[in-house]
Amino acid sequence: MSKRDYYEVLGVDKGASKDEIKKAYRKLARKYHPDVSEEENAADKFKEAKEAYEVLSDEQKRAQYDQFGHAGPQGQAGFGGAQDFGDFGGFGDIFDMFFGGGRRRDPNAPQQGADLQYTMTLDFEEAIFGKEADINIPKEEECDTCHGSGAKPGTKTETCSHCHGSGQLNTEQNTPFGRVVNRRVCHHCHGTGTIIPEKCNTCGGSGKVKENKSIHISIPKGIDEGQQIRVAGKGEPGVNGGPPGDLFVVIQVRSHEFFEREGDHIYCELPITFAQAALGDEVEVPTVHGKVMLTIPASTQTGKVFRLKGKGAPNVRGYGYGDQHVQIRVVTPSKLSDRQKELLREFNEIGGNEATDEQSSLFQRFKNAFKS
Repeated sequence: MSKRDYYEVLGVDKGASKDEIKKAYRKLARKYHPDVSEEENAADKFKEAKEAYEVLSDEQKRAQYDQFGHAGPQGQAGFGGAQDFGDFGGFGDIFDMFFGGGRRRDPNAPQQGADLQYTMTLDFEEAIFGKEADINIPKEEECDTCHGSGAKPGTKTETCSHCHGSGQLNTEQNTPFGRVVNRRVCHHCHGTGTIIPEKCNTCGGSGKVKENKSIHISIPKGIDEGQQIRVAGKGEPGVNGGPPGDLFVVIQVRSHEFFEREGDHIYCELPITFAQAALGDEVEVPTVHGKVMLTIPASTQTGKVFRLKGKGAPNVRGYGYGDQHVQIRVVTPSKLSDRQKELLREFNEIGGNEATDEQSSLFQRFKNAFKS
């Protein structure tokens, strides 16, 4: 039976790039791999795809195939067939090569502990000026009774007799395509390579106990909502002598009744009376740094914003301070005495109700909008 064209097998054009060839082969390998495929003749199709890939992925072999076809340069079966699967060390190694598995991790190798996350809520001023705090974190610690071995005091762990300490069991199988070696985690020691004959009564053999741990945290000045602090080495303990993980403290900030914050800048609204807005005044303005005096010029309109330089939040990286922006809101009195009403009527009669230039412009634009 004649062989199919290798390009046809992979479903690519003759001008296909290496990446296109590799992508096509990976797709077919997933589809026809004998360990996972239920399609008829999956093993034969997988072998065919593998043979095509071995040739077309090699520049020299591909050039010879493009010139001479399956016959090869000597008129013989130069590309007679793919090697058996033993060349790849088994199906598992093929999956590792193309599907990202890589080498299996040594179960006894040191491993870094898991990171922990803690959410901390601060008052508005605490986020501005920073603070020192102690927090309690429930985390795993090394068992003081067995010192992390998991074995009852006076006893010790033993090398697993089934996997001989490797943490893996290998099974070999001869197939029509070669010898296949399958590696599985040893179910006797669960991949640790050791057996604990007598487990510690305190930790039950895990070598770790759960307890609340007090950790001191330094909150920097100017920290803001959503930012986090990394405390190195305060996460879960490592495995097999590996380093501990880290603790990440995520910051939340309570809202303030007067101030709002955007980055390093602080915003607030300042109510003043009609008289203060019309005649001008000097008023006291609260800031996070204390009270300051602000000069209100005569004829100040509601919505006017004044900037208090350097009265905002400190930059968390130490780059100075932001500003405080004060927006004016002219408050109309809800209760007036008879004398106040009389004076306002007099003010109105002598031209106090004349529109400002800004109002006149607004009224004119309004009229123009509705002209036919």
